[in-house]
Amino acid sequence: MTSYISLPMFGANIDERMRLIAGKCQSCGHLAFPQRPVCTNCGADRFDDTPLSGEGTLYTYSVVAGNGAPSEFDDEQIMTGDVVCGVVELKEGPRVMVRLADADPEQLCIGTKVVAIIRRLYDQEGILRYGTKFELVAPQSQ
Repeated sequence: MTSYISLPMFGANIDERMRLIAGKCQSCGHLAFPQRPVCTNCGADRFDDTPLSGEGTLYTYSVVAGNGAPSEFDDEQIMTGDVVCGVVELKEGPRVMVRLADADPEQLCIGTKVVAIIRRLYDQEGILRYGTKFELVAPQSQ
């Protein structure tokens, strides 16, 4: 079964997907990413837009192999092989599920620094869909 996402729905969450905009609860200060209608901490419904740095740490990861990814990734999986996903703890606190770009699973290590980048996600109905992936930060040479 195809996981179809219409272009209007895809565009509706552009801030979360491409600009990394979180919601900071005006009542308790809890930071929610992606934004939600109500604060999961106190139940309030007023938020301030808060840009996130895109910097984080790899909390955990998984390799989706053997055509286990959603069908919109079929072409990518045929061309590139396994899809590497992870949970990143952002510098500001929220943990988010992400796609890892150009990541060799054999080289991944929990705690590795990562940074958000805009990349092509997939093509649906002839329209390229872009979004945020995370890539490993190269170690600083001394």
